[in-house]
Amino acid sequence: MASANPSLAQDLFEDMGRKVAEASREGFGDGNSKVVEEIESLCMNCHDDGVTRLLLTRIPFFREIVIMSFSCPKCGFSNTEIQPAGEIQQRGARFALRADKSTDLNRQIVKSDTCTCKIEELDLEIPAGRGQLTNVEGLLAMVASDLEQKQDERKEVVPELWAKIEEIIKCLRAMASSESLPFTVTLDDPAGNSWIEPSPSDKGGKYSKHEYARTAEQNAALGLTVEADTTSTDETTTRPEYHAHAMVPELPPGVKTNNVDEEEIVENQVYSFPASCPGCTKPCVTNMKMVNIPHFKQVVLMSTVCEHCGYRSNEVKTGGEVPEKGRRITLEVRTSLDLGRDILKSESCAMNCPELSLAVEPGTMGGRFTTVEGLLTQVRDDLHSSIFDTNAPASEPIPPDAFTAGGDSMDAETRAKWAAFFGRLNSALKAETSFTVVLEDPLASSYVQSLVDDGRDEQIKVEDYDRTDEEEESLGLKDIKTEGYEESEARVEHEDGNKASW
Repeated sequence: MASANPSLAQDLFEDMGRKVAEASREGFGDGNSKVVEEIESLCMNCHDDGVTRLLLTRIPFFREIVIMSFSCPKCGFSNTEIQPAGEIQQRGARFALRADKSTDLNRQIVKSDTCTCKIEELDLEIPAGRGQLTNVEGLLAMVASDLEQKQDERKEVVPELWAKIEEIIKCLRAMASSESLPFTVTLDDPAGNSWIEPSPSDKGGKYSKHEYARTAEQNAALGLTVEADTTSTDETTTRPEYHAHAMVPELPPGVKTNNVDEEEIVENQVYSFPASCPGCTKPCVTNMKMVNIPHFKQVVLMSTVCEHCGYRSNEVKTGGEVPEKGRRITLEVRTSLDLGRDILKSESCAMNCPELSLAVEPGTMGGRFTTVEGLLTQVRDDLHSSIFDTNAPASEPIPPDAFTAGGDSMDAETRAKWAAFFGRLNSALKAETSFTVVLEDPLASSYVQSLVDDGRDEQIKVEDYDRTDEEEESLGLKDIKTEGYEESEARVEHEDGNKASW
């Protein structure tokens, strides 16, 4: 779809972006805000004038998007596409869904024009292209339909390639009709504007979302590279001096800031060093502090603040050698005193609360050093803000119109499941019900505070377990060689020498 007047289309998108901001402030639930805009566009099939219709709408659990539909009355050509109505997110996002039942095929999918999609079982990757609003079944059918194009020509010219593609098409058709289950669909979007619909019944790693910092190449592809300052050659004018008072929350007065390049790192000392903001790529400050957790190990608290775009992040990094086994910590939360226990959830740790039907996959939320109450409160608030289109606090009962404000695509059964889920979570945070917190960390870098001096707390159970092959692979431990690597390096040098002499 191409517009005959690109400047007009750009002005229209900017105007719709302003409508998004106004609708967000005034309440997006007002049906009067959904206005279809129409502009004349050039038909790329017959090169005559067609009509492009644009609708600004909101996806439940997600955010605002612009749905575009082009049709030509002369030749009948039509095309549809979506674009995110918001800005590029501060971090990239990776979603994974393991479809193991027919109802999973109805999960909505938002695939932006910067997102790559992959069907893991077929090792089939869909490159970044036009944006789409569809579901799992529609995505599979679309890929199969695209592969079927020019299959007749391939059958005559390259029959070997035709046979391989035909086999893939049959597999995609079987997946789309729920005859071949389970399979895994992953979305990877550096812009963070793609999404797979979640469900309150997702358990056991069926659904996962992981946010990550973009690489320099990904920022360049998104047009977020920082232009060099050619007006000044003084480095101090382009990169400001950073201090510890820039940390959020603000550090107590009298805390000294050291330079990590000049002094050794010591405990309880704040260090500041320049970095690049993962949101806007401009210079920002990163502060770190090493602390010693009693009966555990040393950890590093990291805080990044960007004065340009307002990006803020706080994480905990653990160090030390890689243990031989992973560790599983089970905590029984019975009273409000247990909610105040210190807890360290590393980035590689998965958290599970069976009684609350809550599962947090590794990589979600990053590393956190807080209390049991603080960790559950953050999980509740993050889920509440992404699922409900309401400004009501997450601790209050869900208003009856919370779902209808975000759209009418949620059925009554799903609505009741989410309401029951948040009800259980709020009850647990008030210590009205007992529950269990299970931390499973393949790197044994997570920790729960014991309320007994000798460490023999009957409410805490610690188990060491053997890591699975999948965990070893995801952590990169299979590629690490700590013994005999000198021989490997010598062998490589010898081979390179032979190649050079030959």
